[in-house]
Amino acid sequence: MNAETIAFAALALVLVGSALMVVLSTNLFHAVLWLALALTGTAGIFLLLEAEFLAAVQLLLYAGGIITIVVFAIVVTERLVGESITQTNRRIVGGGLVALALVGIIANAIADSPLPTTRPPLTSDLTRAVGETVLTRYALPFELLALLMVAALLGAIYFARPDD
Repeated sequence: MNAETIAFAALALVLVGSALMVVLSTNLFHAVLWLALALTGTAGIFLLLEAEFLAAVQLLLYAGGIITIVVFAIVVTERLVGESITQTNRRIVGGGLVALALVGIIANAIADSPLPTTRPPLTSDLTRAVGETVLTRYALPFELLALLMVAALLGAIYFARPDD
């Protein structure tokens, strides 16, 4: 086993463990911290794939920005001041069975398809290719995603306001 395989296995364990803890944590703030670890581990996977731009975006936007906004929303929401924020895990057995079935389907699909033994060399600048693709072919979905995020922000503001 080479260093890349060991690093991937370690990151996979971190990702799976932190994702499970996001779902299984009863404290909402702790679940957000586990989510931050999972998003940071995803950036590590991007680094292993030599996608430095995507790793930086993952760290800055998701692990940095989104987690900061969620923590800010948890701390500042006036309705929850003085209350312990907990979540209940309903139907965890059914969810676990569905998750195991999906893992089985994905493992079966991976086992049925031949995987290359070596990685093909990069022939061009990946960051430039991602930028050109986002700003040309996927410009409309990118703008629609921005509108969706504005709508979500307006909805969060509406629900976080005090009931007067």
